[in-house]
Amino acid sequence: MRKQLSLVFLFFLGALWLSAPVTGRQKPEKSLLFLWWNVENLFDFHNDPATEDDDFTPTGKLQWTEKRVALKQMRIRHLLSAIEVHPDYGKYPDIVAFAEVENRHIFEETLKGCEGISYQTIYHESRDPRGIDIGLAYNPKTVLQTGSKAYSVPLEGKPTRKIIVAGFSASGHPFHIILNHWPSRSFDTGWSEPKRLAAAKVARHILDSLILGHPKADVIVMGDFNDEPANHSLKQVLRSTFDASLARENSNALLYNCWSDYDGIGSYFYNNHWQQIDQILLSPGMLDKKGLWVPEKAFRCFTFFRLFDNSGNKPWPTYEKRNYRGGYSDHLPLLLKARIRE
Repeated sequence: MRKQLSLVFLFFLGALWLSAPVTGRQKPEKSLLFLWWNVENLFDFHNDPATEDDDFTPTGKLQWTEKRVALKQMRIRHLLSAIEVHPDYGKYPDIVAFAEVENRHIFEETLKGCEGISYQTIYHESRDPRGIDIGLAYNPKTVLQTGSKAYSVPLEGKPTRKIIVAGFSASGHPFHIILNHWPSRSFDTGWSEPKRLAAAKVARHILDSLILGHPKADVIVMGDFNDEPANHSLKQVLRSTFDASLARENSNALLYNCWSDYDGIGSYFYNNHWQQIDQILLSPGMLDKKGLWVPEKAFRCFTFFRLFDNSGNKPWPTYEKRNYRGGYSDHLPLLLKARIRE
């Protein structure tokens, strides 16, 4: 009897041993972390004769000194390190995109101060009169760059920031990001709206070229659009929706707006109201649970108490009404944690 029990025990032990490697061979899903942030005037303190940056010099109206530049860079690196130690992420973003960067040098110099990661950068100069661009960086250990291109927005009068498209691959899965910083609402929203509509048409053209023949292509559209999700430029021209099922069905190649399932605050505070002018939008391919994809609750407007001013009710800016405040930015950053299914 004892011998029979021993044989039964060995049988079950062997079965468990045989089944264990099968479970162990299942690779855990990897993830990619995307950051979008309008960092509010990341300028160096040198005068560039080709741009309208005179205010951002030591003798300019804003008294933009080397010390203030260093503090600005420290604030940005602190934000990145806060993400790296956050329990929901535990790493630096794999893709970093900043709006309002003056030049490649200040962008790269800022990111070089991050301990434990060596970003590579993609940078396209724009013809914006103030000289501000979109800076893009990526972790070469987690993603492979496959190319990039900058598109101008046709406008009468002063030019605006270019729209950037960049291709990457992660674990053999290709994807693209489209980066935007559309014309502002300065002076009058109605007067400036045609400029944002023009930018929306360019962004939509880029998207259509990527999904032509590949309806399930993985594309992430990020940016400071200076319009909210319900505005004409986003809803009708770029064709974004809060309905994930509609986007998943690929009806008219709709983009899913990640603010849809988010119940937190917006990214920008204006006239005592939180606005959602910074946005992340997803192509239908990002919702199909194949390759690179995004589950529910993957999007966040990232905050912690130091990002807010003394009132605790709005972002702590570097400048407010041209008065130096020494904060992080007048915008809050956006994060998206996508998964990679092998």
